Amino acid sequence: MKRNLTVQLDEDLIRRAKVIAAERGTSVSGLVAAQIIKLIEMRDRYTTARESALEMMSAATDRGGRRWTRDDLYDEHLGRYGA
Repeated sequence: MKRNLTVQLDEDLIRRAKVIAAERGTSVSGLVAAQIIKLIEMRDRYTTARESALEMMSAATDRGGRRWTRDDLYDEHLGRYGA
């Protein structure tokens, strides 16, 4: 079921949006709907990827890698590039 949504925009923005809509063979409403759908899809993909990454990190096995401190990184940088 679709519902209406009222959006207030400046006249110049509406005029320019109508030009873009005409170039794409759609309406301003169609442009707005497409952009909202795209934003939602991007957010959903990000959320899914983030949740997947967090799951993998929590399930990862500690392989005893080196633990870096701020001082270690600073010393490492100085060793390569000098003071």
